[in-house]
Amino acid sequence: MSAIPQLAARRARNRLYVELATTIDDIRASQALRYQVFAEELGATVKGAEHGHDEDGYDPYCQHLLVRESGSGRIVGSTRLLLDGQARKAGGFYSASEFDLEPILDLPGRRLEVGRTCIDPAFRQGAAIAVLWSGMAEFVKSHQVDWLFGCASIEMDDGGVVAQAIMNRVRQYALTDPDCRVVPHSPLPALPAGAEHTVAAPLPPLLKAYFRLGARACGEPCYDPAFNCADILVLVNVKEIDSSYSRHFLDRVMKG
Repeated sequence: MSAIPQLAARRARNRLYVELATTIDDIRASQALRYQVFAEELGATVKGAEHGHDEDGYDPYCQHLLVRESGSGRIVGSTRLLLDGQARKAGGFYSASEFDLEPILDLPGRRLEVGRTCIDPAFRQGAAIAVLWSGMAEFVKSHQVDWLFGCASIEMDDGGVVAQAIMNRVRQYALTDPDCRVVPHSPLPALPAGAEHTVAAPLPPLLKAYFRLGARACGEPCYDPAFNCADILVLVNVKEIDSSYSRHFLDRVMKG
């Protein structure tokens, strides 16, 4: 575990609270939730499946942010956070396995990669994602992060029709400036014949939350065959976080 200072747990009066993992058991519970969501629910091929976990070589270098149910202590949401210094020890950021990250690495300031974000299915209509976001905002403030980035995934069960439809919207309204664009190592496969005229599809919840935060997509997605998904790399300039979103979820920690 890293010596990064811990976030204060929020338990009083709240059904859900957020904290950083402090024990191996915490991390294992997070990995078990990831396995439930990514492998069992979405059909991804993950390392550690024989133990009911989703784990990889980046986990030991990350901080694991957890959302717990107050009464039971059960983990109902998690994400992992990888800062510049820890990424150097890990051999790079996870996203570098999918994209040429040079434009992101050239940005001035401190970077934080967010990954493996998941929410228990029973909590996806509630406040879990907002609670997770508030913990992330406190972490960003505590570690003076300038740039937040990570992958938002779109399922590819239909061969990529929905992913391309979503990208049609992203290309029009939500791309970064050209100097922040990245190149995927594995572009999306060609669409099935006749599917190229699909024009609309709803944004996945995580991608929608990123865009509400002020994120922009860094170009074309990467195809991840292990997870059978299209990964869109998104980038947030912390200084430009959307004020209307922060008033709802982030204002207390970003400006406190």
